[in-house]
Amino acid sequence: MRWQGRRGSRNIEDRRGRRGGAGMAGGIGGMGIIAVLLIGWFFGVDVSPFLTGGGGYTSGPSRPVTEAEQREAQFVSVVLADTEEVWADLFREQVDAEYRPPVLVLYSGVTGSPCGGASGATGPFYCPADGKIYLDTAFFTTMEQQLGAQGDFAAAYVVAHEVAHHVQDELGILGQANRIRAQATPEQSNAVSVRVELQADCLAGIWARAAQDRFGTLDPGDIDEAIDAARRIGDDTLQRSAGRVPMPHTFTHGTSRQRARWFATGFEEGRIAACDTFSAPSL
Repeated sequence: MRWQGRRGSRNIEDRRGRRGGAGMAGGIGGMGIIAVLLIGWFFGVDVSPFLTGGGGYTSGPSRPVTEAEQREAQFVSVVLADTEEVWADLFREQVDAEYRPPVLVLYSGVTGSPCGGASGATGPFYCPADGKIYLDTAFFTTMEQQLGAQGDFAAAYVVAHEVAHHVQDELGILGQANRIRAQATPEQSNAVSVRVELQADCLAGIWARAAQDRFGTLDPGDIDEAIDAARRIGDDTLQRSAGRVPMPHTFTHGTSRQRARWFATGFEEGRIAACDTFSAPSL
């Protein structure tokens, strides 16, 4: 992906290197709890403080941002700027609405959000309570070293996926899905979450196609990197990697095949309407 020297987004809130504080009340909310359970469980992290609603944490002293972290922040800023332009156009053309872009919070180690604490245990997540995305760019290293998801476009897919949750929020889909989940059984709630996540993968695919058409910045193999990343974070693959037998009723993001398929669907179709995972009889 050719991103160096291109325009970055102004919608970045940089908290890296700051001393942490107490998380805000209310525990993990929105899509954060899904990330907590999946990433925390897979990497063997104790996520109980985040699930009990305490949200408190402490962190080390403030420190300078490294050169590598600064480069990662510039990369994220460029990808976010691309999503802003693409979704503004798509909202205008396909849903006759104005797109209000999210703020992306960069942090290192831990930080707070209205949806609870953000840390390595939660991974990147979108918080509908404040309309912000929370990302520690160290997750890119985790993806590469622990999950084997290689390449800068794999990292761009992560940003695009979280922006897609904001798109769902703007369209009213995320709020409706969360209301249904709140009244459902755990198994039913998981099934709704899978459809939410697969739709976000599809919307990320739409962004990838539009970004290629609009900016021409994708290199050969970039789409393969994104699809490979989607495959590597499927619920079945993560459960097998953790030495467990895949249990479909516990899935919250979808299988590797489903995640890759819906990203590819978005890329091929380029239409928001093609990402209606909630009406799809088969995922």
